[in-house]
Amino acid sequence: MAFLLAAMLLLAAASGLAVVLTRDPRRQVFALAGNGLVLTLLFLVLQAPDVALSELAVGTAATPLLFLAALAAVRINRKRDAADTGGPE
Repeated sequence: MAFLLAAMLLLAAASGLAVVLTRDPRRQVFALAGNGLVLTLLFLVLQAPDVALSELAVGTAATPLLFLAALAAVRINRKRDAADTGGPE
């Protein structure tokens, strides 16, 4: 059990580092979703299934989807603004 916990903690640290070091916003959202999944597994190892389900719903699904929607809205607005001003995209 101690080995599994140590492995999950290291994996959580590595996935968190991947989120921070990723430069492209879309890839960062997917790294964030992966980090949420790793944290879900960590909470399962820690025998906290209610927290794991919350992390699965919020950290792995809802938050990344909201970030992707925001990125899409920004992209659409940039294209629209560039078309309005006649400038490059």
